[in-house]
Amino acid sequence: MQIAIIGTGYVGLTTAVCFAEFGHQVVGMDIDEKKITMIKSGKSPIYEPGLEEILQRNLASGRLIFTTNLAEAIDESSVVFSAVGTPPNEDFSADLRIVYHVCEDVARLANHNLVFVNKSTVPIGTGSECEARMAAILQERGLPYHIPVISNPEFLREGCAVSDTLKPDRVLVGINNNPIAKDLMEEIYRPVTRTENPIIFMNRESAEIVKYASNAFLATKISFVNMLSELCEEKGANIRDVAKGMGLDHRIGPRFLHAGIGYGGSCFPKDVKALIALSRHTGIPMPIVEATHEINERQRQRFFQKLLNALPEHATVAVWGLSFKPKTDDMRDAPSCDLIPLLLEAGHTIRVFDPVAIENAKARFGERIQYGTSALDTATGADAVIVLTEWDVFRGINTQELRHVMRGTHLFDGRNIYEPKDIQKTGLTYHGIGISEDHCYTTPAFPHSHERIPESAIQTN
Repeated sequence: MQIAIIGTGYVGLTTAVCFAEFGHQVVGMDIDEKKITMIKSGKSPIYEPGLEEILQRNLASGRLIFTTNLAEAIDESSVVFSAVGTPPNEDFSADLRIVYHVCEDVARLANHNLVFVNKSTVPIGTGSECEARMAAILQERGLPYHIPVISNPEFLREGCAVSDTLKPDRVLVGINNNPIAKDLMEEIYRPVTRTENPIIFMNRESAEIVKYASNAFLATKISFVNMLSELCEEKGANIRDVAKGMGLDHRIGPRFLHAGIGYGGSCFPKDVKALIALSRHTGIPMPIVEATHEINERQRQRFFQKLLNALPEHATVAVWGLSFKPKTDDMRDAPSCDLIPLLLEAGHTIRVFDPVAIENAKARFGERIQYGTSALDTATGADAVIVLTEWDVFRGINTQELRHVMRGTHLFDGRNIYEPKDIQKTGLTYHGIGISEDHCYTTPAFPHSHERIPESAIQTN
């Protein structure tokens, strides 16, 4: 079967490469000529473990091709997947302009019956609207073609996207009474179902909300433990012990119960905001979802304020970690994107290091900040070191050597990757999250204090 994938971002490129790995004939399409040229050469425009190797293998096999021509992409394709972006608008609602643009263009160019699949995360009712728009265009063209629209939400974790596509824990398909489309989706995912991974069919509206519901629930677990971290700091408890005690309850589980600076990336913030927008649009209250967002914003603000209060004037600050999570170069909604402008505005000198996201940082910040070649190189002469991403290279750092190369003593651990007692032995001043600082300090904070951070400096609404 030939499949077209529209959009070559994290979801689109990974899906195209892995479907080719399944043995399908796949055409990837994007309007970005520079990106398509790069992909055709066997280079991935995103960092994702294992992706480039599979890309090169399937390009060589001929099962995978890329183009900037939509008509070429869909010409002989039985199924067209739309994997384009749905970023949040200022009112938190999903921006669906590209989704609708793609479906309308497909209807204008279609020369046979095909199935249109929304792989993008879209609000309830988007599939129905796409189907109506496509039917109207086909009617205007005077063509009898039928293009059913179905929902097939992705559940890819950046850093694990290849394995999540090749070996998903479930495949969800939202389909409304179309047996042909159902058969085609079963054929596409047969390599997955043969290994006993389930494919679950439901109506389109249910599938459209599952991704939002899943991400909002996981984000809520993160915000819940972060909410407790503030209480722990105030009352002398340790959030690590609290989370461990909670996570050993099998009804709760330990995953997503790690206190830190808050969630980021392209999915959790966007999908939480989309549910808030849906709540406002429908009038159906979702106070838990709203609290999840508010706590996440507060968690960053608290950490940044603590940092700014500890720094002397015109400090040199080393930032470890720029991506929103390890194993990706994605800086969308990453804490670094909020913190670095605040530090620059306060007059500090910023040095940064990340194993893979340096080029993205250069594109964003240019020469306003300095770029280190390693963690210790970046920390040399620094008044404070801030860990924003829990890369393994930072976990294994020699903290005795770190103390030796630093000018100051402050280590701000935004991901709680260090044991406070181990850091204290080196003479460093440890600032974690959810751990009372009375139990962490070995040296006093600098007396200088900055003015309080305005909420508008961090909130992205």
